[in-house]
Amino acid sequence: MSTDKAQSWVYCEEFLPEDDILLRARERAAQLGCTPVLPGAGAALSVLAAAAAARAVVEIGTGTGVGSLYLLRGMPADGVLTTIDLEVEHQRAAKEAFAEEGVKPTRTRTISGRALDVVPRLTDGGYDLVFIDADKDSYRGYVEQAVRLLRPGGVLVVDNALWHDRVADPARRDETTTTIREVGRIVRADDRLLPSLLPVGDGLLVAVKR
Repeated sequence: MSTDKAQSWVYCEEFLPEDDILLRARERAAQLGCTPVLPGAGAALSVLAAAAAARAVVEIGTGTGVGSLYLLRGMPADGVLTTIDLEVEHQRAAKEAFAEEGVKPTRTRTISGRALDVVPRLTDGGYDLVFIDADKDSYRGYVEQAVRLLRPGGVLVVDNALWHDRVADPARRDETTTTIREVGRIVRADDRLLPSLLPVGDGLLVAVKR
């Protein structure tokens, strides 16, 4: 990457400064050892949720609520976020962030459990946006379920789609990079989806269900 391009990426990441609530959620993430969505990708999440007028959203991978806050800030005031995470401690930290934000309890539904066990129980075509930011090895299964969950016109968002700039390098063949690269191919080849790959944060793979 050229120096100018790197500077442009940093400029984009810092374009919208994060407030104290988001920064505290990031601090909790560092303490608990989870990696939240980067600021540029978070800002894009808010815009996508707002553009879709997303009242029903599924988040796979709650973490400490950084991505959740960005989604909630873009959703209508009556929107409900269903967020799933295996780690109860992460969700406890996320609820702390929601309380600081002043989010009404009725606007979030936190589910603790393995996402591939939980998501199949959610309603077909019942959601406006699905955001995937969890264990990378399960991304294929998450995407398959997400397409089922979305209504026509609904938005699929996959974080870490560039995976630390490894996905674009064909010489990188580790399991995680290969999985994410394959997910990109699957989404690109799916006639039900209109996709785009956004170079914000660690990469956002975005698609609209036709």
